[in-house]
Amino acid sequence: MTDSSAPKPGAPKPGAPKPGAPKPGVVKPSAAGPAPAVAHPPTVAPPSDPSLFGRVDEDGTAWVRTADGERQIGSWQAGDAAEGLAHFGRRYDDLATEVALLEARLVSGAGDAKKTKAAAVALSESLPTAAVIGDIDALTRRLDVIVAESEQAAVAAKAEREHEREEHTHRKEELAAEAEQIGAESTQWKAAGDRLREILDEWKTIRGVDRKVDDALWKRYSKAREAFNRRRGAHFAELDRDRASAKVVKEELVVRAEALSDSTDWGPTAAAFRDLLTEWKAAGRAPRDADDALWKRFKGAQDVFFAARNAAASERDAEFDENATAKEALLRDAGDIDPDKDLEAARAALRDLQDKWDAIGKVPRERMHDLEGKLRAIEKKVRDAADTQWRRTDPEAMARAAQFRERVAQFEDQAAKATAAGKTKDAEKALAQAQQWREWAEAAEGAVNGR
Repeated sequence: MTDSSAPKPGAPKPGAPKPGAPKPGVVKPSAAGPAPAVAHPPTVAPPSDPSLFGRVDEDGTAWVRTADGERQIGSWQAGDAAEGLAHFGRRYDDLATEVALLEARLVSGAGDAKKTKAAAVALSESLPTAAVIGDIDALTRRLDVIVAESEQAAVAAKAEREHEREEHTHRKEELAAEAEQIGAESTQWKAAGDRLREILDEWKTIRGVDRKVDDALWKRYSKAREAFNRRRGAHFAELDRDRASAKVVKEELVVRAEALSDSTDWGPTAAAFRDLLTEWKAAGRAPRDADDALWKRFKGAQDVFFAARNAAASERDAEFDENATAKEALLRDAGDIDPDKDLEAARAALRDLQDKWDAIGKVPRERMHDLEGKLRAIEKKVRDAADTQWRRTDPEAMARAAQFRERVAQFEDQAAKATAAGKTKDAEKALAQAQQWREWAEAAEGAVNGR
């Protein structure tokens, strides 16, 4: 049996929410947004007992009791009264679950406090007309707490946002200042370019800065990056010019080196190659491909020359070793030269030795001193013998020695006469002079006799 208060088909049931208002148990997305995940999901309350807070009459009329009294919430025509009561109780439980979700969102801090408050207000405003049977007064009190605490959370969230905005602004100011320093000073092109990209990557992650301030800071960063790019571009442009100039210089050096590669003027050419290498180092780097190719040609010309010089030096060293062996043989044969036995024969043998010595040629440097020393010893032996013989046969030396002896005799005769005349001092003076001349005579005779 249908009650006169039962809703007509297509018409809203009595006590149902007005069009546009949130449905009981459902929060409008525009008011509260999608329900966020919370760290700890709310505990699901056990089903309420709707019989404590309302009834469904036998004719299907549904009632709920609140502190303001009893009011009709609708009509149940789909079954008996017990099923209707259970139905409206489940609708209440759904509404209570929505309230619990708002409480959990507020406790976790996961959602926007303003949206939480708006959702709580919307639910609270829907309660007086909600088609549910349960403890509506308890839900009202819980929603009032949510509204009050949401306001406090909104204030705290605003303060936190302001703090974060200040921190993020400060960080962007630091990044902009660092970028400006790099743009104005850095010459570490690779590392500085990488750092500017890292700054940009970090910049993109920093949000919440005031739009006007953010735009101004971005202009500073962008301007600094452009300044760096200009300086880096100018540097590498100049480097390209320098490398082009270095290429021209090195091409000329390669031509000069290749012209010297077949020279056999070993000493001066080796010095010329050292000078070319000095010029090569001073020229700087050409473009890499060209520099490597030019160095290969330059080094090849060097290698050709020094390989030829080393081959010639090896051949020369072998020749010098043979010369040393030949000179050692000459020295062994020169052991028969004896000027004390026959000076003229010794002189002739020495001249023959010297001629053969000179004809043989050079010896290794490390053996030169020893071989030359042995030859000098033979030459000195012959020369000393010749000097001794010359002194013995020198007419002037022999005459000089005879004159010295005559002077000795003269002073001795004077001393004898002075002694006879009783002139003792004159005799002593004459004897002293005679002694002086005697010493000179003995020296002259010793020179002649080789003593």
